[in-house]
Amino acid sequence: MRALVIYDTNFGNTKIIAEAIAKELGSDAKAVSVSDFDIKELEGIELLVVGSPIIGWRPSERMGKFLASLNKDQLKGVKSATYDTRVKVFFHGDASRKIAKKLEDAGAEIIDKPQAFFVKGKEGPLLDGEVEKATEWAKRLKG
Repeated sequence: MRALVIYDTNFGNTKIIAEAIAKELGSDAKAVSVSDFDIKELEGIELLVVGSPIIGWRPSERMGKFLASLNKDQLKGVKSATYDTRVKVFFHGDASRKIAKKLEDAGAEIIDKPQAFFVKGKEGPLLDGEVEKATEWAKRLKG
């Protein structure tokens, strides 16, 4: 399955999750930073996974610009899933659901509920077990 994992990261935690997901998805999958992303990379993909840290209750500014650039039906026929990285507190915002909404607006089919991966403090590292949780989630996405 041709898969692309697009992520943004501030302290490297979201990238670690993206790379774990791409590795589990197989040799036809790759993780790419939203900063290095080229729109041509969407051609021919079957699965798009998008992740961002929560910044001010929403996805990062760079991720927001990418999402805003998507056209209606640009992702028609593409299965998709989203995640975010966040501090484990009661009140934190939800970037992954906002990302999912934007992908749906572009025609993607969301195939699993948005996921949250937790970091210790503002900069991380990821809490124990989060990389393994990402790998298990990626197995579900492969179906």
